Amino acid sequence: MNVTEAVATRRSIRQFLPTAVPQDALQRVLQKAQRSPSGGNTQPWNAVILTGQPLADLTAKIKAKAATAPMGEGHEYDIYPKSLEGRYEDQRRGVGKAMFDALGLAREDGAGRVAQMMKNWDSFDAPVQLFTYTRKYMGPPQWSDMGMWLQTVMLLLREEGLDSCAQEIWAMYGTYMRELLNIDDDHIFFCGMAIGYRDADAPINNFTVPRVEIGQAIRWEGF
Repeated sequence: MNVTEAVATRRSIRQFLPTAVPQDALQRVLQKAQRSPSGGNTQPWNAVILTGQPLADLTAKIKAKAATAPMGEGHEYDIYPKSLEGRYEDQRRGVGKAMFDALGLAREDGAGRVAQMMKNWDSFDAPVQLFTYTRKYMGPPQWSDMGMWLQTVMLLLREEGLDSCAQEIWAMYGTYMRELLNIDDDHIFFCGMAIGYRDADAPINNFTVPRVEIGQAIRWEGF
């Protein structure tokens, strides 16, 4: 698989097969991903990877927390800007509508939509979770570096025939996630990433996710 194929076939998978993920495949991915760029070679990313009983235990605890604090508790950053507007907000709402439409969940079906959101805590049945964090003093450039590392991991997972779903939703319980993962107070929790093999027949993995034309995001000069 070349880079173009990996980019074209990567998508946020929200229904995984129960197939186990070989540790050696993850080891290859993460070893290669260490070549990701970072300003000053700071390499600010850190991660904890869970599977099996440790993941099951964490899942049970975070679901119990979500039941008592459904709007989140102890989040340490805003997942979306409070002032999100224009095409950015339109795109966010649009992909949500497309996802629920693919599942046949009408806007009025609040219970069905909540049930779908709750599947985040089960990692969409993925057998592996990668949780990312960094030092609290890191700034926007280092958070960008973390994003480049995560993107590199996601593309290398495709090379291995694996899939993923980056999940910032775990940050709704950021301080509790640090407690569960034994991450000290000098760090800030960023996100999770479900990893596994996609259920290719699941409607939620097949709806169209549009991208804006590059003319809306890119300006050319001197060409």
